[in-house]
Amino acid sequence: MRRVLSFTAPVLLALAASTAVARDLPEYKLVIKNHIYQPSELKVPAGVKFKLIVHNEDATPEEFESTDLNREKIVLPNSSSFVYLGPLRAGHYKFFGDFHQDTAQGRLIVE
Repeated sequence: MRRVLSFTAPVLLALAASTAVARDLPEYKLVIKNHIYQPSELKVPAGVKFKLIVHNEDATPEEFESTDLNREKIVLPNSSSFVYLGPLRAGHYKFFGDFHQDTAQGRLIVE
């Protein structure tokens, strides 16, 4: 029993700490409407981990994708999803909607 407790307690403490850190991250939001990202350019600070919330106002799903950021996430119709990003170096990082690549395009400007 002591072995189980000595293993379980550190794991639970680590999980609690990571949850508290995730709650304290800055949040930025993108909206998909009519298969277009709004805003199409989003400025974020360099060297900071953050949560990017993507809200899809369309009646069809969209996939937030960025080969520059190595991220992809399906966002269902009329719902939101999120990805954690960073810390990133200063620069420009392209993203797009994989299901509507002709219109759903944007870039993250990291300064």
